[in-house]
Amino acid sequence: MTLRRYVTSFVAGAALTVATSVSAADVIIGVSNWSSVQATGHVLKVVIEDKLGLDAEVRSGAIEAIYEAMDSGAMHVFPEMWLPNHAHLYDKFVKERKTLRLNPNSVSSNQAMCVTRATARRTGIVRLADLADPDMAKNFDTDGDGKGEVWIGESGWFAANVEMIRAKSYGYDRTMQLKKMAETSAMAELAAAVAQDRNIVTYCYTPTHVFTQYDLVVLEEPAYDASKWNVLHPNQDPQWLEKSAAPTAWDTASLHICYATRLESLHPAAAKLLSKVKLNADTVSGMIYALVVEKQDPAEFARKWVAENAALVESWLQ
Repeated sequence: MTLRRYVTSFVAGAALTVATSVSAADVIIGVSNWSSVQATGHVLKVVIEDKLGLDAEVRSGAIEAIYEAMDSGAMHVFPEMWLPNHAHLYDKFVKERKTLRLNPNSVSSNQAMCVTRATARRTGIVRLADLADPDMAKNFDTDGDGKGEVWIGESGWFAANVEMIRAKSYGYDRTMQLKKMAETSAMAELAAAVAQDRNIVTYCYTPTHVFTQYDLVVLEEPAYDASKWNVLHPNQDPQWLEKSAAPTAWDTASLHICYATRLESLHPAAAKLLSKVKLNADTVSGMIYALVVEKQDPAEFARKWVAENAALVESWLQ
């Protein structure tokens, strides 16, 4: 498929518009900014190109924009639809519009709040609700304003919105500063806290490398209770935070490859592959470790991973 792309160049103060032709890839894989998506996306690219003979491209974007692009045909794959985190997107595009499909094979995920074991020993913190105690919260105050700090995820992550709701439900929204920032920055803060033997509390989830790299303790909470979870998305109601409640632990999440229904007619072999890919939490955690800790380039890592896991990849193609 040939597209017309117009590139505007400015030469000696004059605008010069040049038409160029570019070839669009057969399969465009949307990836967000967390490492497991980057790793899986590049692995899928290698398999689609080497095993199916199609052109594939990995393209970065914001989560909701990627889903919209898959709905319109501008993209075809998102490697990690998190449920229940992305339930509002699942309802819109999979259930209602039926423009997207889910691979039925999923990777299980747990989400919680964690401290280092040394932090738990120094402060005596055991339960997440303990953060609502101003005296406990002061143990996590690094800027002297009387409030502790806790990383709740990145802006744009639905999990970060849920953590705001949980903080309100447990009462530590009044004692803790809820920090949204890039995961790379949050991991750097965690590494520094460990190295300097400082207290830290942070959002944590699996699959990830951090439980392998650090000695973390999950803060205790009442077990997940669906009857007590009322979580609204900002797009659903301007007063989503005030109207929501989540005073228990997260339910176990599942991570699915999501792909455009139109691929079934455009490139049936690719759609079949995407419906059969199967990974587990340990494998994905290893991928994250390679990218985050070992600093491997995602594209180079993917090519090596596919070669080293030939039998698993072949099982996806049966």
